[in-house]
Amino acid sequence: QVQLVESGGGLVQPGGSLKLSCAASGSIFSFDPMGWYRQAPGKQRELVAALDNSGSTTYADSVKGRFTISRDKDTMFLQMNNLSPRDTAVYYCHLQTWSTGTDYWGQGTQVTVSS
Repeated sequence: QVQLVESGGGLVQPGGSLKLSCAASGSIFSFDPMGWYRQAPGKQRELVAALDNSGSTTYADSVKGRFTISRDKDTMFLQMNNLSPRDTAVYYCHLQTWSTGTDYWGQGTQVTVSS
């Protein structure tokens, strides 16, 4: 079993920054793919950024140059800079176990960008 716990969300003004964290525990490996997704009200959940099993990164076009995904052992981070109101959403941590292909999700953390 895998547990994912996000933290770091909150209210920030446009142009500001936030850093999200996702602490993973349980039966995981350092090369399990992980990523961040977000879901805004009335919209589908979308990929924001991901780390594959080789450590390569993928970003949504809307966040390229502003967001940076990283991982340190069992904790994944999302550094978000130059935030805008369109980034307002619930952000979810995702992990897929390499061994079984099982998907796990965190509970989500709210990010609100507003003046």
